Amino acid sequence: MKKQFKPLVIIVGIIAGISLWWRYAARRRSLPCPPWLDWMLENRYVETVANSQAIVERLHLQPGMSVLDVGCGPGRVAIPAAKHVGPDGIVVALDMQADMLQRLRKRMTETGVTNIHPLHAGIGEGKVEIGVFDRAVLVTVLGEIPDREAALAEIYQTLKPGGLLSVTEFIPDPHYQSRETVRRLAAAADFREQASFGNWLAFTLNFTKFAKPDDT
Repeated sequence: MKKQFKPLVIIVGIIAGISLWWRYAARRRSLPCPPWLDWMLENRYVETVANSQAIVERLHLQPGMSVLDVGCGPGRVAIPAAKHVGPDGIVVALDMQADMLQRLRKRMTETGVTNIHPLHAGIGEGKVEIGVFDRAVLVTVLGEIPDREAALAEIYQTLKPGGLLSVTEFIPDPHYQSRETVRRLAAAADFREQASFGNWLAFTLNFTKFAKPDDT
């Protein structure tokens, strides 16, 4: 048991050290996770506290649905989400780093997944279709976005009426956003909280878009 526990402690220690440096550096400018640090997004610790399958299950996906994965990285959530929506569904995997999308494409080839559309862009740039998505998901991404209010406003517009926004955060991500912060930002964009999962170490908050007379 001790031999199995020691590697996890080492991983947590390394992640914590990098996160402290990263959080300090990110005070001056936006610093999304670079491709050479993608192992921080996929390791034993991350899968323990923020399991990708659990995140996808909380989306309540159905075959044929359309999903927007904001800041998709190498596809930790996009790949299983694509499998859930099936060949009649689609996942638009958005990332501002071309190298991350290249790693996603490689994983798509390895897994045989074909219903993911990689999109090289940042949220808030107006490059995502309006009113077409059933679900939008942000996993440890919200804090990396310079204008979070504008980003959530755009995500609101991309969702269909009744669409779901799912935000996951966990410690010690350097851009960690508290539940209170996520709730405040989502409410400002007219989202309504639907469900809450997790604990102080990692959580998921789901929000619903309610149709308004002027919604697209």
